[in-house]
Order: sequence, then C-alpha cells, then structure tokens
Amino acid sequence: MGFSVSGSAAIVFVGIFLAFSTAYTASANGFERVSDANSAVDEEALERQNTALSVANATYDASNDTLVVDVVNEGTTTLSVNATDLLVDNTYRDDYAVRRVAGDNSTDLWLPGERLHLEVSTSTQPNRVKIVSGPGVAVTEVL
Repeated sequence: MGFSVSGSAAIVFVGIFLAFSTAYTASANGFERVSDANSAVDEEALERQNTALSVANATYDASNDTLVVDVVNEGTTTLSVNATDLLVDNTYRDDYAVRRVAGDNSTDLWLPGERLHLEVSTSTQPNRVKIVSGPGVAVTEVL
C-alpha cells in the first residue's frame, strides 16, 4: 500500500469515528430524555397514589348565600392550596370569600391531616361540589 491509500484510509476511519461519536451522543441524549420522562411519570403516579381527600363538610347557608366546604388532606402528600380547584355544579370557582388551611389564610401548603376551609358566594343552593387537588385527585360531595 502506498501513502495515498494509507492516507485516504486514515481519513475514512477518522470520518467514521466522527460520525459514530455524533450518532452515539445523539442517541445517548435521546435515551436520557426518555428515561427522565419515564421517571417523572412514575413520580407523578406515586404522588397521585399517596393523595387522598375527604369532604368533612359541604353546606349552603341560605341566610347569607354562602357555600362552605371543608376538605381534609387524608393522604401523605403535601398539596398546594393554589393548585387546588373548586367546582360548584360543574362551574369552576376561584372567587373565594375565605380560603384558609388550619386557620391560616396566608399559606399555600396543605399538609397531610390538615383541613382546607373554603367559602364562596352563590345565589342558589348547589347540587354538587367537587374539589380537585394538584396531582389530579378529586373528591365529589352531593349536597
């Protein structure tokens, strides 16, 4: 073999090496992203499994047109008050007159065992109330 054959073979091998290293990096990054996404899905599923809510009280006070809802965090997951939604007769409500956890209206943390107290104004007695937590776990109460 002459120098030109050896030189061209070296150039071809360097090209193959660069192509393989680029392909390996791209596939490794793709695998890492898929693995991270699967881990995130597993963590969210575990959070949903460890979340439980129960309605302690859901009453309508006709004298002042107020719906009072008390919900207890029965699970082992700390929930966000801001990520908790209230549906009254399938209508989203975020106009709380009162929203507090364990007597504190400034916190966003809803710890396990604590009670979330919500009050909203409504002109008619609702038939159903639904509370949905951040992880997607919901509880429904028929009045």
